[in-house]
Amino acid sequence: MRRFRLLRSAATGTAFCWLAGAALATPPRGIDSEVTGLLKTFGTPALAVSIVENGKVALAKGYGVRRLGAPEKVDADTVFATGSTGKAFTVAALATLVDAGKLNWDDRVIDRLPGFQMYDPWVTREMTVVDLLVHHSGLGEGAGDLLFVPSTNLTRAETVRRLRYIKPATSFRSNYAYDNILYMVAGQLIEAVSGQTWEVYVREHVLKPAGMLHSVTTLQDRFRDPDRGQPHARIHGAIRNLGELSVLDEHNTLGENAAPAGGLSISAADMSRWLLIQLAHGALPEGGRLFSEESSAQMWTPRTLLPIPQRPAELAVTGPQFKAYALGWEVRDWRGHKIIWHAGLDLGFCSVVVLIPEKNVGFAIQQNAEDAPPIIGLMEELLDHYLGFPKTDWPNKLAAFQQKQMAAAVETLKSTNTAAAGNVGPSLPLARYAGAYADPWYGPIAIAVDGKQLTIDFKQSPGMVGHLEHFQYDTFKTVWNDKQIEPAYVTFALDQNGEVRNITLKAVSPVADFSYDYQDLNFTPVASAHEH
Repeated sequence: MRRFRLLRSAATGTAFCWLAGAALATPPRGIDSEVTGLLKTFGTPALAVSIVENGKVALAKGYGVRRLGAPEKVDADTVFATGSTGKAFTVAALATLVDAGKLNWDDRVIDRLPGFQMYDPWVTREMTVVDLLVHHSGLGEGAGDLLFVPSTNLTRAETVRRLRYIKPATSFRSNYAYDNILYMVAGQLIEAVSGQTWEVYVREHVLKPAGMLHSVTTLQDRFRDPDRGQPHARIHGAIRNLGELSVLDEHNTLGENAAPAGGLSISAADMSRWLLIQLAHGALPEGGRLFSEESSAQMWTPRTLLPIPQRPAELAVTGPQFKAYALGWEVRDWRGHKIIWHAGLDLGFCSVVVLIPEKNVGFAIQQNAEDAPPIIGLMEELLDHYLGFPKTDWPNKLAAFQQKQMAAAVETLKSTNTAAAGNVGPSLPLARYAGAYADPWYGPIAIAVDGKQLTIDFKQSPGMVGHLEHFQYDTFKTVWNDKQIEPAYVTFALDQNGEVRNITLKAVSPVADFSYDYQDLNFTPVASAHEH
């Protein structure tokens, strides 16, 4: 559900022997050995690859194992969590309602979803269905993601209600900033208009008509399928994505309240169906339509300009000339050719879905690990293959660049720790920091004393508990019981009487995923009953 960062981990490369020259209309020669080589080189458990060309499935296959250390192989029907590539499915569900005359893209959300409210009353009045989908709401990047990351016991309706307490970072429709919470609103909107939950509506009106019969909309259905990939990540290094690859607990997963932002689990075979339908502008392979051509045009129409960061010289040739967000898709150029694509990151999984309309080609890659170089490198190899550019070893180049990024992040972390004032503070006895605190949009946390240390409990995020290690002055660092949770600095601000006025947080890692939006939190003491 989080946006997939281009480069997230260090790895070594592998050699490719794909043919260069004119664009080819078939998958690269020897793709099986190429993909298995990637698995071996990067230590990736599994990749699933789907390719469609000119209205036909050219490849739908799984490579590798469902879980490191276990023998079960992945196949074309193995389901993978697909993260934010699922946003396009929420858009497709909305399109079916538009095509049925039950909704319009320009409808005001407040007119169709009772109780919807943003922080700013004017934005509440003006927000349309399209505005929910294109990341220009004025919210900060990843705003509200701690309402489902790393887990939650909140309902979707309650999460959407709390949107009114999240302050905007910019003015409405002025800047791009990726968010997930407004796709949760889209899920609630689908329920309000259709009378069915997002999970039921997407299953019955998108997946089943599309012939995607192995794909599921709930965690419970994923866990019931024995043919499913297991999540993997590197969580034992100095920062996330360094160290050995570990199997994660699949039940310790993101909150299902955010499923409309990316809660689908999809197989390679089913993903090939999705690619065919998208390239056919909503037409089904066997006849009929999932959504109209008009809705397809809406999906691919650029709405919000994206910033284009400067790329290093070794990667500059693939830098886009334009990037924009459409409805659940990003539109950009690849070496001068228009592509429609999206990436997705879930805990322990990542995926990409790419469409090349001018070639009538689409492909998707799914991976049961978070490492970027194998999946992004393979994506770029396939783009070059189908667009006729010379072969470049993108996985190796990306891995080398990311090694530099991660090494710089580790050095930044070390220098921060070295600069700390060490034994200065804390100002108060530990018991004076303890108490109940609450943030307007997140809700409650509890700070308590356990022996000679403070503990912290994010009450609405099951498993987000740990202890606080003193850093300097009145700042502590979290040491979470669950090592896959990003650590944070926790700073207590005191008033003139030496009482805790508020608590603020900041991610420790300089490359922490933005879904850990600690910086947006401001906890204040909750008055006890005897104080009223």
